[in-house]
Amino acid sequence: MAKASTLSLILAGGIAGTVILPATAQADYTVETVVEELANPWSMVFLPDSRMMLVSERPGRIQLIDRDSGEMHAVSGVPEVHAEGQGGLLDLALHPDYPEEPWLYMSFSGSDARGRSTTYVGRARFDAEERALDDVEVLHVVEPFVNSNAHYGSRLAFDDDGHLFVTVGDRNSKDFGPQHYAQDRSTGLGSILRLNADGSIPSDNPFVDDPEADDAIWSYGHRNPQGLAFHPQTGELWENEHGENNGDEINVIEGGGNFGWPIATWAVSYQTGERFAPTPPEVTGTIEPVYWWEPDHPEGFPPSGLAFYFGDAFPDWEGDMFMGNLAHRYLGRFSVDGHAVEQTGRLLEDQEWRIRDVAVGPDDGYLYVIVDGSSAPLARLRPE
Repeated sequence: MAKASTLSLILAGGIAGTVILPATAQADYTVETVVEELANPWSMVFLPDSRMMLVSERPGRIQLIDRDSGEMHAVSGVPEVHAEGQGGLLDLALHPDYPEEPWLYMSFSGSDARGRSTTYVGRARFDAEERALDDVEVLHVVEPFVNSNAHYGSRLAFDDDGHLFVTVGDRNSKDFGPQHYAQDRSTGLGSILRLNADGSIPSDNPFVDDPEADDAIWSYGHRNPQGLAFHPQTGELWENEHGENNGDEINVIEGGGNFGWPIATWAVSYQTGERFAPTPPEVTGTIEPVYWWEPDHPEGFPPSGLAFYFGDAFPDWEGDMFMGNLAHRYLGRFSVDGHAVEQTGRLLEDQEWRIRDVAVGPDDGYLYVIVDGSSAPLARLRPE
């Protein structure tokens, strides 16, 4: 089982005493700024057969951006969101048959009359020429609403059959143990959901025959999933999530699987620095991550957006996985061989960016990143 710790690891080229890796040589790529001064951008999608893309801003805006000119226009009709703490307008995804099915899907935090909040999934018809959303509808609201502004999760991904997968965080609950939200299948908190494109529940979801379970749940035992992507070759669903005080994970998701949080984890308490649960191999019925960061790792890897690289611009990166790093401000590169994962590079360290999302340009093969900040850029990496 792959892991990252301060123990010696055998890497290409010899033995290393730590997994804090040198930055990938700057000569491999050039960094270009596409636009500047985005307000806490969170996610991006590319319009097919176009040089246009959409970027969500957490305060509650969507920007339509020309990747060539950098021209940017706000999209009208965006639903109201609960933009507090880690909440707001979060992920975006286009219907797999866009533009024939002109739906733009959105995840966002919304609140009730008492100020409590939760994760919403909605969609709207997107008119690129008018730069507008119409027929906005809410497809799913995760129960219960919670008095917290943290851990909404909120990544979206479609599979080849048109099912929509949605990550939902545990809302930063510290009620560790089997009663925790992430272990309670009656709620979608701390889980990955699976919906049909219209928001209905697929009849073959793993818990639809359990009267005490939320029918939308696909997997559970998650803390705060921040990256979600289907592997373009294997079709497997990969996810990353924040641990507590390290213990960050990369998982390959299985339908019906319990991924352990918080009854099986490599994390330790922020307050005490001590373990509060056994590790995943010690708890029957939980699924181990394919890669994790031990509590004694000097940095950990608080992850964000996740993307697999398949493109023509960077042949040496073919098949690699890239993940944004928030706290330590770089783009992580990982080799992937089946379920064997190894961190092999740290890109953009000199920029000192909190990288929120990463994506591969479908037409140019460039690597696009957005940066978390009140006045932040959308940038891309292209060959030198």
